[in-house]
Amino acid sequence: MKLNLKNLAALPDNVQRPAYQANSTTQGIVHIGVGGFHRAHQAFYTDRLINSGQGLDWAICGAGLRPEDRKARDDLAGQDYLYTLVELADTADTEVRVVAAITGMLLAEDDPQALIAKLADPAIRIVSLTITEGAYCIDDSSGEFMAHLPAIQHDIAYPEAPRTVFGFLCAALAQRRADGTPPFTVMSCDNLPHNGAVARKALLAFAALGNDPALHDWIAEHVSFPNAMVDRITPMTSSAHRLQLHDQHGIDDAWPVVCEPFVQWVLEDKFSNGRPAWETVGVQFTDDVTPYESMKIKLLNGSHLALTYLGTLAGYEFVHETMNDPLIVEYIQQYMDLDVTGQLAPVPGIDLTDYKATLIERFSNQKIADQLQRVCSDGSSKFPKFTVPTIDRLITDGKPLDRAALVVAAWALYLQQPANVRPYTIVDPRADFCRDLVADESQLTKRLLSVDEIFGKTIAQSAEFAQAFERQLRNLRERGVAGTLQALLKSGR
Repeated sequence: MKLNLKNLAALPDNVQRPAYQANSTTQGIVHIGVGGFHRAHQAFYTDRLINSGQGLDWAICGAGLRPEDRKARDDLAGQDYLYTLVELADTADTEVRVVAAITGMLLAEDDPQALIAKLADPAIRIVSLTITEGAYCIDDSSGEFMAHLPAIQHDIAYPEAPRTVFGFLCAALAQRRADGTPPFTVMSCDNLPHNGAVARKALLAFAALGNDPALHDWIAEHVSFPNAMVDRITPMTSSAHRLQLHDQHGIDDAWPVVCEPFVQWVLEDKFSNGRPAWETVGVQFTDDVTPYESMKIKLLNGSHLALTYLGTLAGYEFVHETMNDPLIVEYIQQYMDLDVTGQLAPVPGIDLTDYKATLIERFSNQKIADQLQRVCSDGSSKFPKFTVPTIDRLITDGKPLDRAALVVAAWALYLQQPANVRPYTIVDPRADFCRDLVADESQLTKRLLSVDEIFGKTIAQSAEFAQAFERQLRNLRERGVAGTLQALLKSGR
């Protein structure tokens, strides 16, 4: 049965359906970067809220800035912007629900002025973002906005036809200021430390490059950028997921989303123009998201990165396969316990021992079939955020380095794509650059570890880390993943 509004009532009884009509809502949020995570997280919470009878004026208008967003828009538009969310767990029955919180989607390349007008609409009070770490255009080595990028230069030259998120936000905010309309809140939902602060820094830097210095000052004074910690493992939707939904529930959905049951959103309560009552459906509001953010990024994202390249080199395809390997599980447990936990401040309401046990359980979820390739992607952008801060602190504190060095060594070998490993594709905007770093064996350590925008200065200046890195890279080549982990775990380094 094709998923659409007409067929909603005929769906099986075990499929949860919206308790509201989409035409009874109005759009209050524009979300830029509609993908699986947004639909499993922010849209999921918003749908929950509207289902409760609240927040009817907070429906979501999606926005796509990339050519590849067209298929997403067409798939959603072809089914009245409904989609199926499937929660998969090893220990519970599959939960299936239809989500109706997204009620439209605009493509920038079709009509940039239409998107600007939507963003400038007084009804829109929040613009949320899942645009990936690298799209904020912040140089990880210097912390500065990369104004030289061609897309940024284009938007400065042609502000009426922007291509980047910053061009669209500035054009819309300039229009709102001219119209006397209050500004929207910019709400980043990307996996970045202090994601709101990063979004603010990038947008203000972009605004300063334009011909309207007063706009920069108006944004700085009036626009809010709350920091957020977001969490839900959401693998790429595969053909197998679509077929499973069709075969088990009779639903023909062009773009369902699958995810784990666990979901968490900790959000600073700093909004410039109102917000949904998300706290009534499980969102935790706080004055300072920092301890939650540090916990999640260093433990979950850092551990994900630690297992993903090892799993790929060991020949696995999925995260749960990797977690069926007891050596890798013990290594991840030691990494979390011995290298990361001591660096974390107390997290209100969270028992870190329980949290780490939950992570092992979540990574081991057999039903979700999270692809290693997804977690491996964009390593050059992920390392500076998820792993390098942990390594820097270990170096500064004089702690053992081999466990953390193994994460980097596994990435280096992964970039070389060894012939004896199951073929895989390196997904990274800087894939060619990264491969070049490891192409010359005689210069590999120096060339790789001295890349400031990835590893910073502390690692580059640490002879002890370089030695640990070379030791683990040599072990991986000579002993393989299993032999390397056996030796490392036995040594207790």
